[in-house]
Amino acid sequence: MTDYLPDTPSVARAYCPGCEPDADPSREILDVRWCESHCPARDGADDAAVSAAAYLSGSAEAGGDDNRRWCEALHRR
Repeated sequence: MTDYLPDTPSVARAYCPGCEPDADPSREILDVRWCESHCPARDGADDAAVSAAAYLSGSAEAGGDDNRRWCEALHRR
């Protein structure tokens, strides 16, 4: 017996949605691999639409007040 375990062969077929728009994932297992000409853009037009002018920080979690009340009620001395 050896300690070497061979890699399991992939049962999925490489598939580019731009090259094969009619491929049916219900008939076969598809592994999405974009080709060079159909690769989605890494930046979009909406990237500059949102800007952060202020640094937002807080010390409380959302809904923390309710949790704090329960803790005070259950753990009071």
